[in-house]
Amino acid sequence: MMSRFFIDRPVFAWALAIAVMTIGLVSLLQMPIEQYPRVAPPSVTIEVTYPGASAQTVEDSVVQVIEQQLTGLDYLRYIESESDSTGNASITLTFNSEADPDIAQVQVQNKVQSATSMLPQAVQNQGLTVKKASGNFLIIIGFYSDDASLSAEEIDDYVMSHLKDPLSRIQGVGNITTFGAQYSIRVWFDPYKLVQYNLTTSEIIDAIKSQNAQISVGLLGARPAMEGQPLDITLATRGRLHTADEFKDIVVRADADGSQVRLGDVARIELGSESYSTIARFNGKPASGLAIMPAEGANALETVAAIKAKVAELSEFFPKSLKVSYPMDSTPFVQHSIKEVIKTLFEAMILVFFVMYLFLGSIRATLVPTLAIPVVLLGTFAVLAAAGFTLNTMTLFGMVLAIGLLVDDAIVVVENVERVMEEEGLSPREATRKSMNQISGEIV
Repeated sequence: MMSRFFIDRPVFAWALAIAVMTIGLVSLLQMPIEQYPRVAPPSVTIEVTYPGASAQTVEDSVVQVIEQQLTGLDYLRYIESESDSTGNASITLTFNSEADPDIAQVQVQNKVQSATSMLPQAVQNQGLTVKKASGNFLIIIGFYSDDASLSAEEIDDYVMSHLKDPLSRIQGVGNITTFGAQYSIRVWFDPYKLVQYNLTTSEIIDAIKSQNAQISVGLLGARPAMEGQPLDITLATRGRLHTADEFKDIVVRADADGSQVRLGDVARIELGSESYSTIARFNGKPASGLAIMPAEGANALETVAAIKAKVAELSEFFPKSLKVSYPMDSTPFVQHSIKEVIKTLFEAMILVFFVMYLFLGSIRATLVPTLAIPVVLLGTFAVLAAAGFTLNTMTLFGMVLAIGLLVDDAIVVVENVERVMEEEGLSPREATRKSMNQISGEIV
């Protein structure tokens, strides 16, 4: 029997117990921590933007073109897509559970790349995003103006320009979803003036592209230079436009008689938000927000702590009235689960000690199950890590139940050994052998 093997070799049993505890402790320190286990199959999402297009146009000219290229993907289960009236579309590919999320993302990225040239130019300019679909939000950070002195557009632009990038570089942060958009120059066409000047929107767009560009002019006096050329100069011209007034001066059309039609003559130009599809409020005040999803295998507690520390560091440079709130934080549930496991563990060890001492009256007998509890539990963490599990509310709940079973078994074994020693007068080793022959099957 397995128990006899260890009974006859106590030094080996101690060495094995110490090794199990060491491996379990190392595994415990390296295991990812999250709120819920990952039970959903891996999926990859393709996000597309076609400005100004209807849902049907996006479906016909973008979604169907991409879906036709998504063939030959390993472990692909099904594809679902959706389009909205604001020109946005998302295609979600769900794979079987045995698929590697990283490999699936690379394969989808390659397929999308082959379809890019067949998409409308506006979609290519906006870009296509391919990312692994994450689980639940880890934390949501809200930014608001406590005295409403900052507008929603100002808060959005500050968050996008100064906070999103630093937070995205934190270890453990996966995707960041923004509730807002940064500043952008908005050009609102006047259709009556377009008709009056006999202009089309494509002509105006071409004029904006050609006159709002960064151009490399070159060098003056570079080699091969004329003899006696004393120096060379890098030439620079005005690059991209920055203000609404500069955009107003864009020449849309120049006639032969010297007359000109400028952008300000046919459109209203202003500094506004890049998108008006999201409106955020905090207690009725203008606000913006970031929803952060964890990276694969991230430690939720460490990631959230790092995020909050970084926000606190950056808050020193906030505008005077900008404040921070955390409307949603998933880590308290995980922390509570860990505290419950630790609490149950200590309660079990105390109960075992008093129960064994009360009924057996032996300090030595109470030490055996007390020492068995940490050995077995730490060994369990090694098995969980090897199986790819994480520390979450479900696995920790299982640990709480297992502690009860472990305590019961330890008490039964020690009590039966004491009984055999007292009734039959056997030595501890012989009594242990006979006791395990009697109850091994029942214990298992």
